Amino acid sequence: MINAREAMVEELVLHRVGTDGSPTVLTDVSAVLQGPEEQEFLRRLFLRPFATATATHTFRSGEGRDGNALQALCTKAMKSRDLVGVSRAIAKLLVDTAAEHEVRAGDLFIVRFHAVELAGAVHDAVGILKFDDKEVFLESKLSGSNIGMRLRRGLGGRRPDQALLVLFTPEEPTVLTIDDDPRSGFWQQAFAGLRARQDHVNSTNNLLEMTRSFITEQLPQDYEIPKADQIDLLNRSVQYFKENTEFDRGSFAREVFQNDEVIGSFERFGDRFKEERAVELEDRFAISPDAVKKQARVFKSVLKLDKNFHIYIHGDRNKIERGVDEQGRKFYKIYYEQEL
Repeated sequence: MINAREAMVEELVLHRVGTDGSPTVLTDVSAVLQGPEEQEFLRRLFLRPFATATATHTFRSGEGRDGNALQALCTKAMKSRDLVGVSRAIAKLLVDTAAEHEVRAGDLFIVRFHAVELAGAVHDAVGILKFDDKEVFLESKLSGSNIGMRLRRGLGGRRPDQALLVLFTPEEPTVLTIDDDPRSGFWQQAFAGLRARQDHVNSTNNLLEMTRSFITEQLPQDYEIPKADQIDLLNRSVQYFKENTEFDRGSFAREVFQNDEVIGSFERFGDRFKEERAVELEDRFAISPDAVKKQARVFKSVLKLDKNFHIYIHGDRNKIERGVDEQGRKFYKIYYEQEL
């Protein structure tokens, strides 16, 4: 989703957020690490975890004159020279919010970035990353002819438990999230106050999710449809998104479902899906390749037959025949041209 190869970590602050009786320690210093090795490590620690994030958010407008508190603090963190003071305010907001939720103590980093690339454009950004645990690593040290070793705890390859990357895109910020417990509502809603951003990434995610739900849940209720045919529809749906740069709902429905009655059922299901999930389902939008790549992983193309066979179907449905023999045994007949 993001490209961090040219990004720079301009400044960072570390606080210790305590919860459930453990102390909160707010530092009064920041760190600036400008060496190439240090910058590479910081990019890996703070930005790489967002590389696979595809869902995009922005801040929900808050009530009152001050609006969304975290959005105001992130904007200030980007513009102000006093990152330490702003980061302390962010940490206090997190502690106050956590008081009403079951939240673990952890290390909280507030980071200011320059030149983070998103969709081909570079933006300034602010990161808020909370690590609840440290990993164990082995440290070796050479002293004369002896080598000493000891186990230490720290951060390196570990992914943050909760994190926000706020990119200052035109019109409104774009926020990427990491949340190990999204159902709790703590990180994304109570603390950050986020809402889904209406853009081509979420439009792609929403249409693919709606299509998958329709094919696997609704369609078998409306029609007696073999599992192989369901898989064929899933494959055709993903193929449409992979082969096109623009989504058109009418052409998509005709190309995938090829039946007026099924298309009507698909449209009615979409109306219910939109209302129940409170999401936008646009008729036309630019397709996000990153969103397609991630969503395609959950479009299962495996035909499971009892506990004996798993058949992976990726291609021509016409090369598979389904039937029942004279003894009542169900079978699939598969045609192919060569073994690979």
